[in-house]
Amino acid sequence: MPDMFTLVLQIAVILAVCRMVGSLFRLLHQPRVVGEMFAGILLGPSLLGWLAPHVSAYLFPPSSLGFLSALSQMGVVIFMFLVGLGINPNELKDQGHAAVLTSHVSITAPFVLASFLSLYLYPKLSDNSVSFTNFALFMGAAMSITAFPVLARILTERNASGSRLGTLALACAAVDDVTGWCILAYIVALIRAAKSPTPILMTLGGIVLFAVVMIYGVRRQLRRFENTYRKRGALNEGQMAFMLLVVLASALCTEALGIHLLFGAFLMGAIMPKENRFVRYVLDRFETITVTMLLPLFFASTGLRTNVGLLVGREMWLYCGLIILVATLGKLGGSMLASWLAGMQLKEAAGLGILMNTRGLMELVILNIGLDVKVISPALFSMMVLMALVTTFMTTPLLELVCPIRGTAQEPTTAAVTLAQLGMKPVNGSSA
Repeated sequence: MPDMFTLVLQIAVILAVCRMVGSLFRLLHQPRVVGEMFAGILLGPSLLGWLAPHVSAYLFPPSSLGFLSALSQMGVVIFMFLVGLGINPNELKDQGHAAVLTSHVSITAPFVLASFLSLYLYPKLSDNSVSFTNFALFMGAAMSITAFPVLARILTERNASGSRLGTLALACAAVDDVTGWCILAYIVALIRAAKSPTPILMTLGGIVLFAVVMIYGVRRQLRRFENTYRKRGALNEGQMAFMLLVVLASALCTEALGIHLLFGAFLMGAIMPKENRFVRYVLDRFETITVTMLLPLFFASTGLRTNVGLLVGREMWLYCGLIILVATLGKLGGSMLASWLAGMQLKEAAGLGILMNTRGLMELVILNIGLDVKVISPALFSMMVLMALVTTFMTTPLLELVCPIRGTAQEPTTAAVTLAQLGMKPVNGSSA
């Protein structure tokens, strides 16, 4: 049984530190979620464990970390459902040649560059317990992700969600994330299948069958939620509980199939009805507890697994610098070049590249999966977390310098509103 005093103390400290650091980052014109990501690192061995090891050992004894991690994972399951809910395929259509070309290049360029970088990093930061193919595929997938929620929040703060650049960035980010998660699901299935008696083809067949049943069968049944909302203007507690139950059931199915809980939650959100008011209603029901408590616990859990102290010597920091450089060149440079070749003005293309280079929370989710399935080492995990923080932090100042987009009279899309709220919208009118 968990020590309830320790668990409640941990939650209180995490929430307090995350809110304080998040507010500080708001003064730096950064989304609150960026500050909360940094707060998680500060609470881990990288700072608190280094400056005050006795305090760290008292607050976060090893025996308690399993309970904290489990609680945070529940928050991420709900969060991934809401991310899937915010992706509306109808809003991703008709974005033009620039969106199609940019989304493909913004996945391919960082993926290819990361694969080449893996040739250099694999013998130095991995071992024979992980095949080079799995290592390279994971590095490519991790560097291809764009943080949809943080990007939407940045655009919303500039009233630019409905602008051409904002709409294009959201469309490309949505395509990137869906593609990246599909690649990651395949990688996780390969890794877990190697340790399972179930043949890989049977595992992949089960995953495909599950996806078909969800898209063509379950999806139709989910319309009942939207129909009830249209008739009554609300869902009762029983219906909300049942919605949460089907999310958890979907998550359990993907876990049983050999990928991960989060894929099932994301897929359930993706196939939910997308009527604007219904989406906002569901988001409002789940948002407060997820964003204000459970996600900060995930940041802290990630921070406790991140140890900058593992990066000892100039060589380790060189590897970290290379990861940041390759991630930025692939994502920012690839997106910028593709959109410029597709006909966008150079300044606007640079702005799109900067936005696409945002990684944030989605990157942390993927990195935790990689560490859980042991495809990356704790040292490489720490380097990749630093990459996620740096590339996310640089977005706002670079965007302000290169392409200060502000003000648009256009209505933001449903996806923009939904994901902006997940990017740490003020709760109950409080200051963000």
